[in-house]
Amino acid sequence: MDDEVMQLPSGRIRVRRDGKVIRALGLRYAMARRFQPCEPVPVTDDLVDATTPGPVCPQLPSRLEFVVGPVMAGLDQDEDCLALTVVAPVPDGRARPVMVFLHGGAYVTGSGQPAAYDLSAMAAEGGVVTVTVNYRLGIFGYLAIDGLSPANLGLLDQIAALRWVRENIGGFGGDPDAVTIFGQSAGADSVSYLLVADGTEGLFRRAILQSAPLGVQRGRAAMSRAMAVAAREVLGANPEAASTADLLVAQSAAAAAAAPFGTVAQMPFGPQSGQHPLPEDDEVEARQLDVARRLPVMIGTTSDDALPFLSLDPRLARAFGLPVLGPPVRRLLSSVVTRRLFGRPSSAYAKRHRRGGGHAVTYVFDWHPANSSLRACHCIELPFLMGSFADWATAPMLGPQSRPALDELGPRMRQLWYEFAHGMFDEADAHLQLPGALAPS
Repeated sequence: MDDEVMQLPSGRIRVRRDGKVIRALGLRYAMARRFQPCEPVPVTDDLVDATTPGPVCPQLPSRLEFVVGPVMAGLDQDEDCLALTVVAPVPDGRARPVMVFLHGGAYVTGSGQPAAYDLSAMAAEGGVVTVTVNYRLGIFGYLAIDGLSPANLGLLDQIAALRWVRENIGGFGGDPDAVTIFGQSAGADSVSYLLVADGTEGLFRRAILQSAPLGVQRGRAAMSRAMAVAAREVLGANPEAASTADLLVAQSAAAAAAAPFGTVAQMPFGPQSGQHPLPEDDEVEARQLDVARRLPVMIGTTSDDALPFLSLDPRLARAFGLPVLGPPVRRLLSSVVTRRLFGRPSSAYAKRHRRGGGHAVTYVFDWHPANSSLRACHCIELPFLMGSFADWATAPMLGPQSRPALDELGPRMRQLWYEFAHGMFDEADAHLQLPGALAPS
């Protein structure tokens, strides 16, 4: 691996060249001040080192670590965390499509910096420039508190990252007029909001939504108000002076205050409709129909998206562990709740998009290791798209014998994703059963 210096509109950066790709890690796209919208990073004449990952938003351990493993281990945390990573084929004069990934984590965990989210294979195989993005989480980015913090700071961070991409990605050989945004879980939920948000016009041309929890998007206003009250009580008279650890305590109090609100409390933090830059709840569908003609989408789920979340309920976990009856009960309940919170809302989204004159590709990912109790669970498609086998080797969802499946199916699945970014599905609707077919039916 060799270091090189690149000149971008934002300044000079040191990047790392590794075979067919170049990597720029931990690039600052904006500055985050507590409880304030992000601000642009000042242009500097200094050489910026982009050879190590940037910090991630402060967060508690992921509740899905028993599914994906310790993906975030070893990364520094800092409130001023607005960094992104670019992996691109070595520039050769061609303008290449760009793919910008938004991570999941229920808006309280995750980052674009872990090695498990490295998109080198996508870049090298697909001839695309890839970007993975950090944004503020939890109380730092997604809780409006009267007189203290506005709503949707994390969403505004994502928009700032897309503006940075538009201004700078040409330096990596990317085409700023051919950007595809894609995300998984809360990242896919973010994509759905970016499609209708003010200020995003012209920042992207296509969108992919993986396992978007669209079934818990609406009717959140009363819950958000209760969360804000609970957080404010914990923070006391001078929240600006509170430590980061104190804010995480307040975040936990806010999450506890959300619990009585039922299904929407499964993801208590997140964008708030009716607050800048989002339309009111009752205006969202009209906005979706309006953008449909301009923006092809791909949207889908895994066949057991809900299963890990059901397993977190101690009562259900005991039932799932029963001999003889446990496995069929687990499969049945997973199927029912996955359809309710993920499958049906995603299908409805695709139908609405088509009704607006747009093109929509849908998919279901159904691979899982033999005899896996987690089955084709939430997040299981990620190792087929990003990272390496070593990066995901400790993920319980994959089991010990998954390498042949990753080696065989990973390149074929990545091909579908980058072909979508290249515009190969723009004129067609299709349904994919992944990895059963790995091709349009």
